[in-house]
Parts: sequence; structure tokens; C-alpha cells
Amino acid sequence: MPGSPCWLAHRSKKSKASQMACEKEIWQKIGEGFVQEYYNQFDNTNRTGLGNLYAPDSCLTWEGSPFQGREAISGKLANLPFKRIKHIITEQDFQPTVDSCILIMVFGQLQVDDDPPMAFHQVFMLKCQNGAWACTNDVFRLGIHNIPRERGRTFAPGQPRRFVIFPIQYHEIWRMYKQAQASFWTVEEVDLSKDLPHWDRLKPGEKHFISHILAFFAASDGIVNENLVQRFCQEVQVPEARSFYSFQILIETVHSEMYSMLINTYIRDLKERDNLFNAVQTLPCVRRKADWALQWINDSKSGAPCGFCGSRGHLLLWLFCCNLLAQEKRTNARPYLLQELISRDEGLHCDFACLLYSYLVKKPSEDRVKDIITKAVSIEQEFLTEALPVDLIGINCCLMRQYIEFVADRLLVYLSENPFDFMESISLEGKTNFFEKRVGEYQRFGVMTSMTDNEFTLDADF
Repeated sequence: MPGSPCWLAHRSKKSKASQMACEKEIWQKIGEGFVQEYYNQFDNTNRTGLGNLYAPDSCLTWEGSPFQGREAISGKLANLPFKRIKHIITEQDFQPTVDSCILIMVFGQLQVDDDPPMAFHQVFMLKCQNGAWACTNDVFRLGIHNIPRERGRTFAPGQPRRFVIFPIQYHEIWRMYKQAQASFWTVEEVDLSKDLPHWDRLKPGEKHFISHILAFFAASDGIVNENLVQRFCQEVQVPEARSFYSFQILIETVHSEMYSMLINTYIRDLKERDNLFNAVQTLPCVRRKADWALQWINDSKSGAPCGFCGSRGHLLLWLFCCNLLAQEKRTNARPYLLQELISRDEGLHCDFACLLYSYLVKKPSEDRVKDIITKAVSIEQEFLTEALPVDLIGINCCLMRQYIEFVADRLLVYLSENPFDFMESISLEGKTNFFEKRVGEYQRFGVMTSMTDNEFTLDADF
């Protein structure tokens, strides 16, 4: 194989690839040779030869972005936005696979130009093709916590260039920010002008239930923003994450404005309206839920993201009630549109909290996570089955308790049966006629599209 790197000379012509992979001294020598050759070329100012180490149909996943084929990979690696780079390998492991490949895992530090060292890990899959070993799959990830943590901090304080967003380092986090940006909406898009007749047709128990739920969430989003401003934005100094938080603060404000507008629209008695606007002080059941959410602002342990996930997951319960009533009445599409918009936002916020939790340097113990979520479940079950029983709107309390546990299990990535299967439709892609009613599944024009998405072509597939 002309131009092949020196490590390929270790291949054996006398035995099959499967036999080579089973012999530890052979596949370890192949792996070590590949790692040495790869990073020697990578740390060179000219990285054009790196493509020779990949198979023609290989795949590279670089910080969440896929590149398919040797040519695309060579282009990516040759045009990385830095002048100098140095890899320091701290640990490497080589294992054979059942399909006669070699799995290589590399951990270490890398230094780009004059920046501080950053942790990284990289996984390669080597396969023997035509008598020579080549990389068929490559996954590269930077660690979000690359500098020693300051005392009392859960998240890394970031890099000196943290005030500049580009170049993007954490593509998965940045993609969530762009997703939030694409889904932005305002209260003016929700028409409440015809809602009062529908509200008046509700039974007293239904009105009582919904008004108290609205009261809690009108204050809840303010509590969320308090947590974001005082805690998370102070501790997380990664630009991509801060960008998401800044947009989350904006959309939580939109939610709070929406809940307040609903109270203003539905509740005509000024005294009752004032009590609802001050529900954290006037309603004990709301106060207990607010106290639970507020405790995470001053929590000194690393359980804050778990509590944040739990408090956001609770919002699905209000959306559930709104969805049920809209489906039951069927005469008013606005509550269903509203729950579509808010469900999409809060689902993304919850997913982002889970993503950032995965980057924690010091994760809370499994017992602590379970304790946090169990307490959240207990408070929610008490709220929706005792303090403000859902039987007021005709829902089975036992099934509601099970649904609350289902929401918690989803956060814990635990398989549980959803007792309200029609709730799954909230996450399905909608197909709405713009001329019939307002839609909730749109995204803003041009957001989350690359320049290549807008190129003119005559050979596109339809």
C-alpha cells in the first residue's frame, strides 16, 4: 500500500484478521502504533496526511458534528481553527471486538495555541481492510470542565476567552441554544379574545383547579429565573451554556407573562385575582411547592441540576390538565395550542438540564439523586391529589399518582408505563393547516439551517 504509515507494517500476512485481534500482543501493538502515528501527525502544522489513516467510507464525529468519508474528514482536520496543538496522552486502552476490529480509547489533555490545557477523550475503531488496518469510526469530545474548579463551585469557571462565543467548542450545547432560538414565541401569538365564553362553561371545581395551577406557574417561572440568575449563570461560565440560559430566562419570562394574562382574562373578581397573583404568600399548597423549588438556589451540594430537572418536569402536569380539558371541550383550540408551545419549551429546558448534568465533574450519588426526585414526586402527589385534588376536573387520583411517578421515572431514564397514553401525542410532530388555526410546531425561519441548506441545486431528490 503506497504511502502507508509505518505502523501498518505490523500487519500479519500469515494469519487472518480475526486471529490477529485475538492475540493481545499483536492488537495492542497495532493500537499503540496507530495512536502514536495519529497524534504525531495531528500535532504537526500540516495535518493533510491524517486522511490516510481513515478508511474510504469512515465516519468522524467531532464534538457532535458528523463527517462521512475520508475526503470530508481530511478537510475537517486540515482546517481546524488553530495554529499549534499539543496532545498529552494520560491513558489509553485497546480491546478486540467480536467482529475482529480493535477498539481504542484515548484520554488526555490538549493545548491549543496559548490557551490553557483542555481535557479530551477520543474513541477509534480500527478494521482490517485489504490486509491493512484503518480507522472506520472516530468520536472526539472535549471535556467541559478543563480547568481546576474554584472552591465551592460545581462547574468549571471557563476559559479566559469565555466572553467570545466562537469558535464553538460544545456543539451539543450550542445546538440546544439554536433549537430554543428557533422555537421562540410571544404572548401576542395566543389569541385570548374568545376564551371567556369557554371559561364560563367550566364547572366551579374545574375553575378552582385551573386558577390555582395558573397561580403557581405564574410565580414558578419567576423562581426559575431567580435560580438561573443567582446560581447557574454564576457557576457555569461556558459561553454555549450561558447563551442557552440567557434565552431560557427570556422564554420563562414569556411563560410568566402568559400565565398572568390568563389570570387577568379569566378571573374578573379583583380580590381573587390579587390572591392568585400573590399565591406564594396566600395559598399554602402553592407555598410548599415554591419553597421546594427555592431551596435549590442556596443548595451547596451538586444536586441543584437534579432539583431543577424535577421542578421543570412538574410543569407537564399542568399541561396534562390543560390538554385533557381542551380535548374534552373540543370547542376551543387555544388551550391546546398553549400547552404545545409551553410543553415544547419546558421539555427542551429539562433536556438541557439533563445534558449539563452529564458534564458535572462531581456528580451527586445515585442515592442523593433518587432522594431529590422522590421528594419532588411526594410534593407533587400531595399537591395534585390532596391539596388540590385532580378529581375536581374528573381525573382518577390513583392514575394521576402513577402519572407523576412516570414523569419522574422518565427523568431517571427508567422505563415505566404511562397511564395516560394520549399524552404521548404532545411530543409528536404536528401537521397543522395555517388557514384553520394557529400552530405550535413551527420554528423561526432560517434558524438551525446551515449555509449549504440554502444552496440552489438542480439534482436534489424530491
